Amino acid sequence: QVQLVESGGGTVQAGGSLELSCVASGRTFAVYVMGWYRQIPGQQRELVATISRDDRTIYSDSAKDRFTISRDGPKSTVYLQMNSLKPEDTGVYYCNVVMFGAKDYWGQGTQVTVSS
Repeated sequence: QVQLVESGGGTVQAGGSLELSCVASGRTFAVYVMGWYRQIPGQQRELVATISRDDRTIYSDSAKDRFTISRDGPKSTVYLQMNSLKPEDTGVYYCNVVMFGAKDYWGQGTQVTVSS
C-alpha cells in the first residue's frame, strides 16, 4: 500500500505560477513512476506529466515548456512546477504512483484554478 498526500493547489491569475507537491508513504521502495493528472468536471482524467525512478519524464503537449516535474527520491516526493498558467489549466490535479508490478495509487486531488 502507498498513501499519497498532495498540496500546493490554489487560485492564481493567468500568467502566474504554482508548485504542487505529493508526498508518498508506505511501500515507496516499490514505486516505479510518479506523476500528475488533471481532471475537469465531465471529462476523463488526463496525463500532465510523469517521472520514472530513473528520472525519465513525459509531458502532455499542453504542459511541455511550461511545467516541470521533478522528484526527491529520499523524501518520496514528486513536484510539479507550473509556470505561465492559463485558464485552461484549471482542474483538479491528482498525484499518481505506479508500482513495479503495475498496481497504481491515486491521491485525493488538489484544485487549481487559473483566473483570466
